[in-house]
Amino acid sequence: MSYLAADVVSTFTAEGAEPFTVNAGVEVGAAENLVILGPSGSGKTLLLESIAGFHEHDGTVTVDETDITDHAPEDRDFGFVFQDYALFPHMTVRENVEYGARYRDSSREADELLAELGVSHLAERNPPTLSGGEKQRVALARALAVRPDVLLLDEPLAALDVPTRQLLRDDLVDVLADVTSIYVTHNRTTARAIADRIAVMQDGSVVQRGTPEEVFERPESPTVASFTGSNVVDLTSAPSLRSRLNGTLTNAETDSGSEPERVAIRPEAVRFDGDASGDGDVRARVERVVREDATNRITLAFDDVTVEAFADRPPEVGSEIVVSFPRDRLHPC
Repeated sequence: MSYLAADVVSTFTAEGAEPFTVNAGVEVGAAENLVILGPSGSGKTLLLESIAGFHEHDGTVTVDETDITDHAPEDRDFGFVFQDYALFPHMTVRENVEYGARYRDSSREADELLAELGVSHLAERNPPTLSGGEKQRVALARALAVRPDVLLLDEPLAALDVPTRQLLRDDLVDVLADVTSIYVTHNRTTARAIADRIAVMQDGSVVQRGTPEEVFERPESPTVASFTGSNVVDLTSAPSLRSRLNGTLTNAETDSGSEPERVAIRPEAVRFDGDASGDGDVRARVERVVREDATNRITLAFDDVTVEAFADRPPEVGSEIVVSFPRDRLHPC
């Protein structure tokens, strides 16, 4: 049985806005990191805060088979890391980390945690003098200091610059290795890097669950495919690809056996080495080339569709090339 199981219905009304309701369930195993991934406004934070006890809700929240639905937030033995750090500006870094420990029988030493997170030299500083990355490391240390049953993290890297985000993301892989945690993010790179499992949210509901490979490589809907960065190809608008597949692609994943209307394929799976004789080879025109860090994103057009691909050595814009869509990387969605 999962260490944490939550099945909640929670409604939040912002001033001047229509009520928004989350109706979702998640399960997290011991020492597992579940990432809740979804676009802004999908209900990720509302779900996380409801699990933490910050909002009244219907449904249940259990930890290690103990029902804690009616427990106040401070009695749920959770650690919470906020996007905006929520550090006490008038306290030193050490005092911030020690703050929650005064209410717990068992806690970790502040200096030990600060050293593990690489900020021990900041112990006597106050939060307003710290960088964003330093503040988030202190916030993480404070959450871990109380030895939480479950660690809840709400977009902790969102406010950081790219190099700092990458560095802290790498460190989080180690920090969360032995911690039961739920991590909320809209960043698919972060989700793919740190998740043991992913729950994708859309419009207040979880629409797909699975390992990172399952969610990113085999999305179950066009919405999930697009949000996780896959191309979605409508085969009715791509007759050249459809004819090349020649009925070899079926809805086996959905127990249908019929040819799918749409397929998803990752940009990194699209190849330029075909000769237009394979099952998934088509002729396409290069519409755009955009440099992205160590690679190039290529926009390709054929029939009435466009797809994205990556290439270290991009073809020229306007050129006609043969594009290969490997059969084993195409998935009905």
